[in-house]
Amino acid sequence: MNLRVALALGAAASAVAGIAPAAAASPAPIVWEASCPAGYECGHLDVPLSYQDPSAGTVRLAVGRLPATDQAHKLGTIFYNPGGPGSSGRFAPALTPALHARFDIVGFDPRGVGASAKISCFTDPSQLEVLQRALGTFPLTRAAEQQQVADTRVVTDLCERNAGPLANHLSTGTIARDLDRLRAAFGEPKLRYYGKSYGTYLGETYANLFPGRVGALALDAVDDPVRWSTGAAPMSYRLHGFADAPRALESFLAACGARCTFDYPAILDRLERGPITVTDTTGRQVVVTYQGAIARIHDYLTDAQSAPRLAAFLQALADPASPAPAAQGGPPDIDSLLGGGATLCSDAANPRDPAVWWDYARRADGVGRGFGPFDVYKTLPCATWEVKDPGRYAGPWNRPTAPILLLANRRGDLETPYAGAQRTERLLGNARLLSLDTYGHGARGKSACIDEWLDRYFNTGAVPAPGTVCAPDRGPFG
Repeated sequence: MNLRVALALGAAASAVAGIAPAAAASPAPIVWEASCPAGYECGHLDVPLSYQDPSAGTVRLAVGRLPATDQAHKLGTIFYNPGGPGSSGRFAPALTPALHARFDIVGFDPRGVGASAKISCFTDPSQLEVLQRALGTFPLTRAAEQQQVADTRVVTDLCERNAGPLANHLSTGTIARDLDRLRAAFGEPKLRYYGKSYGTYLGETYANLFPGRVGALALDAVDDPVRWSTGAAPMSYRLHGFADAPRALESFLAACGARCTFDYPAILDRLERGPITVTDTTGRQVVVTYQGAIARIHDYLTDAQSAPRLAAFLQALADPASPAPAAQGGPPDIDSLLGGGATLCSDAANPRDPAVWWDYARRADGVGRGFGPFDVYKTLPCATWEVKDPGRYAGPWNRPTAPILLLANRRGDLETPYAGAQRTERLLGNARLLSLDTYGHGARGKSACIDEWLDRYFNTGAVPAPGTVCAPDRGPFG
């Protein structure tokens, strides 16, 4: 799960898009389009706005296909979701060279995201200022907490006023039904699917809604579906992503060894007293707050190969004469923020009193300093944004499937903790967990052992023996 502050205006003032008159009862075909990035084929599929009310009209899903390189020996199609919720998945990666050879790989932008039908909460770009204050951060004082709650309420009030009917049809249960329409539109009798992070929750939902239509599901960086969908605490607290943060941090520091001369707790102590100004490798001065530092450290810890950049960042905070690595990547777009937020709030039971987030954040801070509040406050908007999708699915989660579901998880994952993957293996009707012995988020592409099992699984249905643990191809520093 990943919900970040959006800093770009993007298409924030665009109207609710893509709701059309009701479609025919039979599944619609893919409509292929002429314009598409090299190597891909682009199209769209119209699906019902509401699977409970066919008269409500349709919405459009943007689809991309990466054709198999060996079409003469193609085995079928693998569908793909990268996570989020709210991440664009239209242009799927090759997964592995062997899978790209024998399978078309189809990605799509889920409803509410990217080039698919979207929602918009804002009628004036100036309203985005409150969004930037409200989301992607966490309070350190009671006064800051009250201001964040007030700002968040402004944002969710705007969403309830302006988002339109699509906002109440963005749950993962509805998206799983969209995925089944995609399966049928591509002529696949059974679903082959690879999902990462939130994409595992989408796969778990599909497997329990349509157990007889599962061909092969590989779920990488596993979300616990029970904790995602039900419980009294905020959903972001229930998932306990922060529980693996100490292990990830300790693994990084152990690998860093003599390279790291800084005192990590002292850096956090100093940031709690006020921001630190550093100079990055481009010569730009950057003011780093406690919350900003935690967010950046968290991002670096989701990829063990970012260890050199994390070490340089922490050294710059300890000694501002040392250059900090320049920030990489652009900000998330408004569509991802809004679509992903509506999905989170549709899926999960959450408290209705925003004040309780403060106490849960304090508890989480005792488990993973800084990372706990950073995680917990991601779902604060769900306290005041009432989105209720009649297509929401909240279990049961143990319906057996004919094929074994392949799960993969790192042992130190501060987005989807390892204990959650272990619980999910026991919970699902027929699943096998493959472990990667390193920290970070997501196992594919980091270990030849993991990738070889993915190849075998999709080609033959084979799964590893219980308790199999793979090693990474590289350590954090190479």
